[in-house]
Amino acid sequence: MLRDVRRSGEHIPLLWSNTRSGGGVLMQKYELGKFLGQGTFAKVYHARNLATGMSVAIKMIDKEKVLKVGMIEQIKREISVMRLVRHPHIVQLYEVMATKTKIYFVIEYVKGGELFNKVAKGRLKEDVARKYFQQLISAIDFCHSRGVYHRDLKPENILLDENGNLKVSDFGLSALAESKRQDGLLHTTCGTPAYVAPEVISRKGYDGGKADIWSCGVILYVLLAGYLPFHDSNLMEMYRKIGKAEFKYPNWFPTEVRRLISKMLDPNPSTRITIAKIMENSWFRRGYDSKARRGEMEMAEPAVNDGDIFSPSHNSNNVVEAKKEEEKLGNLNAFDIISLSPGFDLSGLFEEKEQKKEVRFTSAQPAKIIISKLEDVAKSLRLKVVKKDGGLLKMEGSKDGRKGVLAIDAEIFEITSTFHLIELKKTGGDTLEYQKTMKQHIRPGLKDIKRFLLHKVH
Repeated sequence: MLRDVRRSGEHIPLLWSNTRSGGGVLMQKYELGKFLGQGTFAKVYHARNLATGMSVAIKMIDKEKVLKVGMIEQIKREISVMRLVRHPHIVQLYEVMATKTKIYFVIEYVKGGELFNKVAKGRLKEDVARKYFQQLISAIDFCHSRGVYHRDLKPENILLDENGNLKVSDFGLSALAESKRQDGLLHTTCGTPAYVAPEVISRKGYDGGKADIWSCGVILYVLLAGYLPFHDSNLMEMYRKIGKAEFKYPNWFPTEVRRLISKMLDPNPSTRITIAKIMENSWFRRGYDSKARRGEMEMAEPAVNDGDIFSPSHNSNNVVEAKKEEEKLGNLNAFDIISLSPGFDLSGLFEEKEQKKEVRFTSAQPAKIIISKLEDVAKSLRLKVVKKDGGLLKMEGSKDGRKGVLAIDAEIFEITSTFHLIELKKTGGDTLEYQKTMKQHIRPGLKDIKRFLLHKVH
């Protein structure tokens, strides 16, 4: 939630059409509600989806301002990150829209306020603090599994819903795994001083995951104590205390909590506790629902076209198109084949190629050779293969992953006797695991078939 905001008297932008109730409607889809807050480049409003009645928050970003200060990449990164991290304890991005002058993030409306406001009233009871901490670690564990590091974790960036459940927000300073340099470390100094890890302050490069764990340790301390472990009116003196992990525990802290926090606030990132070990901790596990770790959301990707949003010559009032679910192919005719070609495939407006959950290609090899090759690849990955009628092969793993067992369907369509279309599609398990398996194993494993590709569909 944004701080130091004006609460009333906000001018409603002209892009909102007037309604009889005196509010406004954005792009004939969202009814404007009360003004919630603002920052340097954005204003946030409460709104209602006219079709579903669902409450949302709409973050309006001034395109000219972000272009002027060179923040385009940061906004693109925030969109990319929020596409990846869809979890019950992370604020969800529903869609992104744009006009010539504004960018709109339509996000989950979390009306319980900041965790900061709750802690500001005093320390929390141990059971309540543990519940919030469990939900925080579950969310951050999921982020890290997606190669996302938040880098600005603090109670002000953690919201509570009406049921008292935690929601991590504000991924504006987050980093993706590909942001690392050749040394495998991140080098951008960011975050809030009181919550930032010592290795971030030192500017020598840091592991984003380890830095997030440190911040989580500070948050746990704050929840149980009601105040910060590292605090000093002199910023350099506070940094010195952080660098040496110099702090004291209140006398009401249980011994097992002290041990856990000490391992999280280890100034040496190489010996700092991992999230896996935190989740094995006896204090952490008390009352913890292990099934919650599998609570990630398999949802439609947020509707967004990055190219249109950031194009200065964009003339449309709404860059968001409704994404239609692709119909399952039966017998392939000329029109089916044309519809699969890149020029007619609109799904690229909403997700990158590597994010797709199905891959199609054509081959001039006989069906029996294609099947044999698919079976070889499955065998190398220790995937069980079950042949079904109509050229369908079901490949399934034996180990239970983050969202169950990985399952992939391989379906072969005969276009002519010497020309086949093959579709590989995830039908079970974790999407990221599927994408990694496709990239590192299945695609390379089909290189012999790839020699005979006549047309790659995507």
